[in-house]
Amino acid sequence: MAALKGYGLCSMDSALQFPCPKLFNGYKRRSPKWVSPKAAVVPNFHLPMRSLEVKNRTNTDDIKALRVITAIKTPYLPDGRFDLEAYDDLVNIQIQNGAEGVIVGGTTGEGQLMSWDEHIMLIGHTVNCFGGSIKVIGNTGSNSTREAIHATEQGFAVGMHAALHINPYYGKTSIEGLIAHFQSVLHMGPTIIYNVPGRTGQDIPPRAIFKLSQNPNLAGVKECVGNKRVEEYTENGVVVWSGNDDECHDSRWDYGATGVISVTSNLVPGLMRKLMFEGRNSSLNSKLLPLMAWLFHEPNPIGINTALAQLGVSRPVFRLPYVPLPLSKRLEFVKLVKEIGREHFVGEKDVQALDDDDFILIGRY
Repeated sequence: MAALKGYGLCSMDSALQFPCPKLFNGYKRRSPKWVSPKAAVVPNFHLPMRSLEVKNRTNTDDIKALRVITAIKTPYLPDGRFDLEAYDDLVNIQIQNGAEGVIVGGTTGEGQLMSWDEHIMLIGHTVNCFGGSIKVIGNTGSNSTREAIHATEQGFAVGMHAALHINPYYGKTSIEGLIAHFQSVLHMGPTIIYNVPGRTGQDIPPRAIFKLSQNPNLAGVKECVGNKRVEEYTENGVVVWSGNDDECHDSRWDYGATGVISVTSNLVPGLMRKLMFEGRNSSLNSKLLPLMAWLFHEPNPIGINTALAQLGVSRPVFRLPYVPLPLSKRLEFVKLVKEIGREHFVGEKDVQALDDDDFILIGRY
């Protein structure tokens, strides 16, 4: 084979010669200096947030301004899969009645019973269908930092407006470890930290929140400890949502809370909006307190699942270990609906007590 002009020849075999890439016009070619990719040198760079899609990119201040956020229920089909038709109806009702945000896959939405595939799919579905009308806050927290990071990456990649993060539960960590856990996800986007010691077994102390609040992505705290804690935060410039429906009226109007992240708003979204927007209303608050007490007679989401089934807006299907409230409590709910007024509740069917045999309990799905 004849040599090509201007190229050196590499010979690996006498029968085969080819241009040597190391030589060009008789000179050795210098390798260009390797430059680190931009992603490796920009502080807090995170791939999902590079999306050029603008419609769901949310400023933290937009999240801080929300007053009524519903911890939305996840309804099921008889085989245990998501009932997306019923779910879409529930979210539409929230939008029509003035809720400004939804928590997807929270405790009320039974994220703890979902696979991560189900979880991220439901967040993406909610963004795709309703992201232009309501803020979608995905519960991507975990007691595993690795899982929390991965789920939050995926949640922001599918367009959620903010993340909800709980402190590591069961396998509790130190306060320093707790801070490090939250710092590992805060850089990704607007974040609400959820403090509910009754479920996690560990209180998030104010000193941890004050340290984390130095990050501009901390939108605020969903606080379940009580109104004195709410006041401590609001006096120091930290946004707080009440995590206790029965305290949210006083939290809002007496202790400076921005609003509520609510379970009760699944049932009466219009009244909960009125409670948060239209000034002090002790009469309405007193009217709703028995309903709130009923909802939390057993651990959430047992009450809300039972109530929505009785109102006919979701099928009476429960993923175990949750089971419906007993008949006596179901009859009590019928009475509560009539006292408050059926017109204030979601759905259009008459409220029913339902028989035990009407409920479907599913352990494998």
